[in-house]
Amino acid sequence: MADETVLWHLGNMTFHARTLINTWLVMAAILIFCLIGVRNLTSGKPGKMQNVMEWIVDFVKNLVSDNMNYEQGRPLLGYLLTLIMFVFFSNMVSVIPNLTFGLFENFHIDFAHLNEIFARQEYFSAAPTSDINVTMALALLTIILVVSLGIKTKGAHYFHHFVEPNPVFAIIHLIDLLAKPLTLAFRLFGNIFAGEILVKVIWMLPGMSVLPGVLPQVVWLAFSIFIGAIQAYVFTVLTTAYISQAVTPSEH
Repeated sequence: MADETVLWHLGNMTFHARTLINTWLVMAAILIFCLIGVRNLTSGKPGKMQNVMEWIVDFVKNLVSDNMNYEQGRPLLGYLLTLIMFVFFSNMVSVIPNLTFGLFENFHIDFAHLNEIFARQEYFSAAPTSDINVTMALALLTIILVVSLGIKTKGAHYFHHFVEPNPVFAIIHLIDLLAKPLTLAFRLFGNIFAGEILVKVIWMLPGMSVLPGVLPQVVWLAFSIFIGAIQAYVFTVLTTAYISQAVTPSEH
């Protein structure tokens, strides 16, 4: 198992190469998925992919309408759709086998450390969401959106809730605001990273590469898909709820 993180350096900046490449692959997969889904749009009898796309859109619409006034939340549909699909597709990377079969190593392809990034010892690919940098970036984006929309909707009155019901509680509200991105980031990261570790541990057990070991692998991978879907849902629901709290007028 490759334990070292492959890094790319550009000036004073450092990039996690495996995370960056897998993120690009996820974005490409989402783009292809959406293009296939809308390729033959029709108001008549829709195809299977159009049905799937419509179900995803309706699912996110319901999330918005359940948490806030739909007309107020309509501009967020594009962001929330992108968010839930990106998190879900990213989570699913961890259950995709490493299909490079060590070719980069066998042919001694050292370009951009690809031989290390796709090492044959890595039986499964690494999900972008198993990197705390990715989940923290998503969480910070959510909180920045929450605060900016709160200020846009309520103006300076948005900060009034920090001193309710008493100015003494301002520090508690501030801690709550700072804790939101931390909990969002670490919840997603912890679940996906732990799943990847357990998959690797299972593969290291004796007999896992022969027929009797197939069943626990299949069961765990199925469970990983379930957890990945749940985490995408939770992240999107909490994002919607936080935005709703920021833009919904106070009752008093």
